[in-house]
Amino acid sequence: MKETSSERFWEIDALRGIAILMMITYHVTFDLNYFEFTSTDLNSLPLLFFLYPVGTLFLLLVGVSLTLSYSRVKNTYSKNQLRIKYLKRGTSIFALGLLITLVTWVYPHNGFIVFGILHCIGLSILLAYPFIRSRFSAFLIGVLCIIIGVVLRSTVTVDFPWLLWLGFVPTSFYTLDYFPLLPWFGVVLIGIFLGNTLYQNNARNFTLKEYSRFIGTRMLCFLGRHALIIYLLHQLIIVGILYLLSG
Repeated sequence: MKETSSERFWEIDALRGIAILMMITYHVTFDLNYFEFTSTDLNSLPLLFFLYPVGTLFLLLVGVSLTLSYSRVKNTYSKNQLRIKYLKRGTSIFALGLLITLVTWVYPHNGFIVFGILHCIGLSILLAYPFIRSRFSAFLIGVLCIIIGVVLRSTVTVDFPWLLWLGFVPTSFYTLDYFPLLPWFGVVLIGIFLGNTLYQNNARNFTLKEYSRFIGTRMLCFLGRHALIIYLLHQLIIVGILYLLSG
């Protein structure tokens, strides 16, 4: 089924909604620990296996969404307008990441976020523009970024923080949310590959049953469409509720 440029692909919004629910679940677990309602080991393998797929899904969808966005406006925007569009988008999201850094310096402070997922998304949007129309170059460079990032994380430590954004981790470094460009920019590039493979000219290249009218799907799509504002506000709401309950 082909969709016009004004319509959204419900499956993308629904997947993003699933990621939002998983993220909220993790943050509720963290906050319950912080207020000493529970004593869950946040570094346990089950929680880590739960956390990293959330980030992977978010970043894959960033890449897919970049290709969909480009497909919708490529015939109406000039090259310069396109560059400005993604420059503004990437810069604004990176600025929100800096706001998260400031907020987490206040709460919970210990492990405040230096280069988290919003920092990574913002910078990735800026860096991904040259690959936005590509498939296999995005895939190959994406795989290379992932391999380099995994090797860096497992074998290299440094005694300075200046390359944290890239993936060089200082000794005894601790943060609550860390998504360096290596390997995570590679995940965005894989998303671009998937977007350009599965969707072309703002239409699906595959057959998908219509589940968008189901109430559960509509709820997930609502969350997915408002993912950024939910990300920014949900912790304030959760912490506020738990603060009141803790007396």
